[in-house]
Amino acid sequence: MTQTNPIDDYIKQQDPRHQANLNAVRGTIRRELPDATEKIAWAMPTWWDKRNIIHFAAAKKHIGIYPGPAAVAHFSGDLTKRGLKFSKGAIQIPYGDDLPLDLIAAIACWCREQ
Repeated sequence: MTQTNPIDDYIKQQDPRHQANLNAVRGTIRRELPDATEKIAWAMPTWWDKRNIIHFAAAKKHIGIYPGPAAVAHFSGDLTKRGLKFSKGAIQIPYGDDLPLDLIAAIACWCREQ
């Protein structure tokens, strides 16, 4: 019996219209964190290496990226320039064709280093 990856299962349970965006975000984070373990934590896809590094979650109108308060503060200028909504530890990425994958990659890399 083959075991499926829990993040594969998570994405398959989301709105089919958003699955390509979720897979794009996942692929971006995976490339930046190749040695991290993928798992579900706090009911969200999570990358872990001795600690939780970064999470994301599907919402109705956006993908929530949860890199923690320090990362959001560090990237707040870039987030503002791109017109993205953010709060203390969360970033909202609207679904669509113009996902800021370069910024997501930079955030994941920064989180790994911290």
